[in-house]
Amino acid sequence: MRRRRKPPEEHENHERWLISYADFITLLFAFFVVMYSISSVNEGKYRVLSDSLGSAFKSPDADQQLHLNQPQALPRPIKSVAPKKPALLDPKVKERTEDMRQIAQDLLKVLTPLINDNQVKITQSLRGITVEINAAVLFAPGQATLQPESAKALAAVAKLLAQAPNQIQIEGHTDDAPISTAFYPSNWELSSARASSVVRLFSANNVDPQRMVAIGYADNRPVVPNTDNESRARNRRVTMLIISEAPNKTTEIPIKGTPQEPPPQPPPPPQVP
Repeated sequence: MRRRRKPPEEHENHERWLISYADFITLLFAFFVVMYSISSVNEGKYRVLSDSLGSAFKSPDADQQLHLNQPQALPRPIKSVAPKKPALLDPKVKERTEDMRQIAQDLLKVLTPLINDNQVKITQSLRGITVEINAAVLFAPGQATLQPESAKALAAVAKLLAQAPNQIQIEGHTDDAPISTAFYPSNWELSSARASSVVRLFSANNVDPQRMVAIGYADNRPVVPNTDNESRARNRRVTMLIISEAPNKTTEIPIKGTPQEPPPQPPPPPQVP
């Protein structure tokens, strides 16, 4: 009979501890990752999560524990803030603003019928008050003589402006239709003559002529394109600008190279005989 061979002896593996060590390192790494993720959770999101969990499980005790585990922020001291003082306006500027507002209200009252008929438009800006009047209300086609009805309305406006110190700029505007008559060879003459007619009426109603200026722009400043009869009628207008700023005296600065008048010389002393 043959002898059975003994199985080879298994040598003891001295490196099996590496498997346990690797598992331990992996668990430790996962633990630190979880701890880091918990530490960087947004406080708002954490509260939302805790509230949702508490409402889902209907356990108010657990909800309280979640809130108690969170660090409580200390209340910040309330600083007493002094109320800001309103910016004080210059008394002159405030008075001028009130005056312009009163002038605009008075003009609205006087020109109410024409405003309701869409023949007059009044606007106010930082520059002043603008009164835009349709030329069809003031003049006949191709003419610069004020019609009687419009002259009465302008006389009432002149009485209001006669009491104010503001500068007044009267502008005449036409459409792009050419004109060539013995009195008005072009729209320049027509627009200037219409502005001058309003200035003369204001001057006759006690408005200081030194406060007024008449300008004719012809058809160079349309408010709408001259595409049809309606738009051309819109562009035929007279505009009155009541300037809000008070007139200032300017100092003349001579330009180099221009002859200067010699200053007046004092009279010579009397000669003693």
